[in-house]
Amino acid sequence: MVILGVDPGLQATGYGIIETRSPRLHVLTAGDIRPPRSPKLPERLAFIHETLSRLISRYRAETVVLEQLFTHHAHVTTAALMAHARGVACLAAEEHRLPLAEYPPTRVKKSVTGNGAASKEQVARMLGQWLDAIDPSWSADATDALALAVVHAHAARQRKCQTLHKARKVSDTFSEVAG
Repeated sequence: MVILGVDPGLQATGYGIIETRSPRLHVLTAGDIRPPRSPKLPERLAFIHETLSRLISRYRAETVVLEQLFTHHAHVTTAALMAHARGVACLAAEEHRLPLAEYPPTRVKKSVTGNGAASKEQVARMLGQWLDAIDPSWSADATDALALAVVHAHAARQRKCQTLHKARKVSDTFSEVAG
């Protein structure tokens, strides 16, 4: 499965694309989308949307993962602006008919580092445990996006194992009844 993690922002939208077909997660690409410093919000959003759409097509992403929007009463305006960037990421996923997954920031940090209040630096450092390549030049936005993709990959593997376990239980029960 190819997973696109997105850390939306108007100054820089981080992205990280991983592939889960091997036991170790493989980084296909990661980086930042930096829209032109236009004062016009629609131009910035269009740039983010177009770039995400190109990434989805080029790497054949199968799922898009976003951080759930977190708002704090002291940063309502920031959250509202971030919601615009999230919206164009959701739109890009929908246009490509891709499923969209969301995780709270604390779950991502806890899943990657064991600490829901971990710093961005701790998250970036721990990603090396799961990914085949880490580039120290990646921004915090790019590593946050990769962390989202990693958490989703592990959640998907866990769901698959649970499904297989349930199927085995049903099969064993059926064998006992039929036998």
